[in-house]
Amino acid sequence: MKAGCHQQQNVEAVLFIINVCLFGGYQLTELQVCHVCNGTVQNGTAIGQLCSASAGLLDGRCCLGRRENPSDADYVLGLDLSNCSLNYVDRLQEAATATMIDLSLNPLVSLDNLLFEGFIQLRHLILPAHLVCPGGNASWDKVEVKGESLYCEGQKDICNQTGHLSLTCPENSLCDPDGPGLYECNCVGDFHGYKCRRAGQFPIIQVLGPLGASTVLVSILLWVTQRRKVKSA
Repeated sequence: MKAGCHQQQNVEAVLFIINVCLFGGYQLTELQVCHVCNGTVQNGTAIGQLCSASAGLLDGRCCLGRRENPSDADYVLGLDLSNCSLNYVDRLQEAATATMIDLSLNPLVSLDNLLFEGFIQLRHLILPAHLVCPGGNASWDKVEVKGESLYCEGQKDICNQTGHLSLTCPENSLCDPDGPGLYECNCVGDFHGYKCRRAGQFPIIQVLGPLGASTVLVSILLWVTQRRKVKSA
């Protein structure tokens, strides 16, 4: 009996070590947005169904997607913050990779216009019925109210909408989507600088060279000054 107990203890110790090795890194990189409120994603919810269909990993209020490279951190595929008694929502950038977010059943008064900046993968957003889809109805393929919830479905690429912001970006730049109703202008080719007016590679040496030399010179002067004060003291 004692030999059997020792063997069982050895097996448990090995399993514990394996568990630490496999999941220890994940615990260190825990996403705060997944634990904004208590509870976990339920199977019957929209996020739960998404996670089940995509073979994701449930972590608090998140459904995490797996990277092909095991050394890379998992990413947020879906975020369920429904019924969390939230009066306001901010700092959702950890969930910028999400394709679905549920904020329904919360006493939210309004949402910041830039709350979903960078959420270019977002395809399904569920909000309290009295709110408005970010970017307005024109930023979504379908907007529908069901019971107490507002469903914003299919985020549109604002840069590809005919006659809408297509000529806003300056010359030598292209419009890139940056979330619902949001966009950014990025210089093309080797153009850079203010309104992408300068051509050629960015003059790193010309810009950083004098700056670095000035920094070194000031540091030497300060060092000499401090040395003199020490000697005089």
